[in-house]
Amino acid sequence: MDWEKYLNKKISCTCGREHECDIEHVNVGEDAIGFTAKYIQEGKYKFICIIADKNTDKIAGSEVYKNLADNNIKYTKFIFDDNDLVPDEKAIGTILTQVPDTTDLILGLGSGTINDLCRFCAHKMKLDYFIIGTAPSMDGYASDVAPLIINNLKTTYEKVGRPKVIIGDTNILKNAPEHMITAGAGDIFGKYICLTDWKLAHLITDEYYCPFIADIMTTAVSEVAKAADNGIAQRDSQSLAAVMEALILAGVGMSYSGNSRPASGSEHHMSHYWEMKFLQQGKHDILHGTKVGVGTVVVLHLYKYVKNILKNKNLEQMTKSNFNKAEWGQKILEIYGPAGPGVISLEDKVMKNSDGNVLARREKVIANKDEILAMIEKLPTIEETVARMKKINEPYCPTQIDISEKMVKDSIIYAKELRNRYGVLQLLYDFGELEKAAQIVCAEVMQLNNN
Repeated sequence: MDWEKYLNKKISCTCGREHECDIEHVNVGEDAIGFTAKYIQEGKYKFICIIADKNTDKIAGSEVYKNLADNNIKYTKFIFDDNDLVPDEKAIGTILTQVPDTTDLILGLGSGTINDLCRFCAHKMKLDYFIIGTAPSMDGYASDVAPLIINNLKTTYEKVGRPKVIIGDTNILKNAPEHMITAGAGDIFGKYICLTDWKLAHLITDEYYCPFIADIMTTAVSEVAKAADNGIAQRDSQSLAAVMEALILAGVGMSYSGNSRPASGSEHHMSHYWEMKFLQQGKHDILHGTKVGVGTVVVLHLYKYVKNILKNKNLEQMTKSNFNKAEWGQKILEIYGPAGPGVISLEDKVMKNSDGNVLARREKVIANKDEILAMIEKLPTIEETVARMKKINEPYCPTQIDISEKMVKDSIIYAKELRNRYGVLQLLYDFGELEKAAQIVCAEVMQLNNN
């Protein structure tokens, strides 16, 4: 990919906005680690601190250290020895206390957790950082948000800066554990849903939408689909490069749009809900992209349900949901536990479930029914998506990652409350079909692993 088209320039777009991404270099390919010293010298950095965990240090450390030594670049390093590193207050405090005061560049070796920790700590210390990816496992490499676990709850810190340099050496990436590679593919397959949700929101709520960004992401998803069909399972370097570049491009798209819309929709809301429930149970070992992949299959079923409604029902005569704020609030506290007050506060602020807002959106859906149907027709089928995921040994059914039937059902009904984002879940709610859809779709997806 020619990254010069996307980085360090202002793009005047037909959407009416000017897009820009302040990442200086993205280098994905064989022997990309060999460019590390060059980028450090280009930035005139003098005091480098390398952050890794014992696994990522073993995977990429020797090549990075050799590259720096060959170019007379001195560095310090801190290697976490945790078996399962968690991006929490303890890890943050460790980095803040271990990075020398003279440091002017943090160089992270890792993927999701290391990247989020380096991003957040570099922001707090007002330092630049580079990330050398060790697995094509998630779409946060180029993002400017840091999802961390604070007080045992997932907390997303926004606008904390992007890396100046992202390096993805395919000699390293192709040796990543299988579950990390498939998690990255799952994260990308989720873009089918989020891009549809985004355009749906544009039609129904007049939310900002950029066809240029959507086209970039659609192309990236298509390349990953081809790679899943032809080379991911064989760890082909070009196929893994396609996954890594798509993951990075998702972050660039978020930079262009100013939010996570090009990379996160109903499939992510469900994933976040499941992650929250797992954290409350003391579990945090299922990768984000893996949950997104499963969520993608669930939401494809939901869009199939919507398609049936739009084709076969009189939308104007459909009963809308009756929003009882007090009963809803009690249920939210029950479902969300410690996170419940924050969810209720969001509804108090935006009133997305209020009768007036529901009725206004219903009218827009009715007026745009044909276009919505055309959007759904462009989605991949459930069958081809599941077949593609099976081909690379990627989980596609909730039971494969210990998500219970109740968690699936509750996520369909309540995950939309996590964000003020219109999508397929809110559409179903507005037409009084969300709980019925949850019942039917949950029964369908829980049986997928038996087929």
